[in-house]
Amino acid sequence: MNLTVKGRNLVLTEAISTYAEEKIGRLSRYLVDGSRCEVEIWAEKNPSISDNQVVEATIFTKGPVIRAREASPDIRASIDLVFDKLERQVKKYRHKLVSHQGPAKEAFAAEGFAIPGETEVEEEDAQLPRIVKTKQFMVKPMTPEEAALQLELVGHDFFVFTNSETSETAVVYRRRDGNYGLIEAQT
Repeated sequence: MNLTVKGRNLVLTEAISTYAEEKIGRLSRYLVDGSRCEVEIWAEKNPSISDNQVVEATIFTKGPVIRAREASPDIRASIDLVFDKLERQVKKYRHKLVSHQGPAKEAFAAEGFAIPGETEVEEEDAQLPRIVKTKQFMVKPMTPEEAALQLELVGHDFFVFTNSETSETAVVYRRRDGNYGLIEAQT
């Protein structure tokens, strides 16, 4: 796994960089060699935020992009929390691939994950989330701005619509900072 550690608005010491590389580097046993991981560390400048040491890690595989973000008063604790979260997500996704793909090892490895049984890692019997409700609705053509307005009106976290400019299905969602994000499908 190719691992990059970056600091934003802070001086990244060799000790912290090495700690992050060693800790997050342990995830390579779950991933194939083509995977890439970017770790970004920064300190929030706002004195009212007690958990001001923030670590965000993103793993790019041929399949999904796995991301985790944690904050605490200590950088090392934030790195540990991010590692724990990423490890759970990677194991969960590996378990899904194994249960859905069965013995198709080539497809499993092509997704960017190590083939089960070829590592010394025990699998957790985690309860996978289930679909408990299904909704159907008409997807209307509208601009992203109209979709953002509809999102406000319905009070949900996201809104699915057909972009009238591109005729593609898209999703507008509310971001943590109060602004909106737009997800457009690529074909």
